[in-house]
Amino acid sequence: MSLMDNLLGILRVRVKRGVNLAVRDVSSSDPYVVLKLGRQKLKTRVVKKNINPQWEEDLTFTVTDPNHPLTLIVYDHDLFSKDDKMGDAAIDLKPYIEALRMELSGLPEGTIITTIGPNRGNCLAEESYIRWINNRIVQNICLRLRNVERGEVEIELQWIDLPGSKGL
Repeated sequence: MSLMDNLLGILRVRVKRGVNLAVRDVSSSDPYVVLKLGRQKLKTRVVKKNINPQWEEDLTFTVTDPNHPLTLIVYDHDLFSKDDKMGDAAIDLKPYIEALRMELSGLPEGTIITTIGPNRGNCLAEESYIRWINNRIVQNICLRLRNVERGEVEIELQWIDLPGSKGL
């Protein structure tokens, strides 16, 4: 059995920016983000001395099980000691996967397919919209970090179909 037999597609996660992140050094932080999906783990670059970092980085994951949550952990990079944790969040991919399975096409630009509201069971800082943008289904998410005094991280989800993969 090859990877392609179980592969549903590729999830591209654009880590956009952090907002009002916690201070972990003297007056600022050197934040970076670690994303995990199943056994895969990817990270952004470190942004020096900034509690409102702009990453604008695309990280891509192969998806074999749509039930795995995407987890996000923000760290403060330290040169001489263990990196400090600056909060975490989890993203349920099921609403996004459900929208993809609708096999939509030709919608007007910006059409809202689904709206997910913040609640105690998720890490959303505000409503998240799954939209039709540039002939693709895209979800923009603003996450409120847990286990920390403050901070939010904005990301965007985009799906890439792979020829020869199982598909959704």
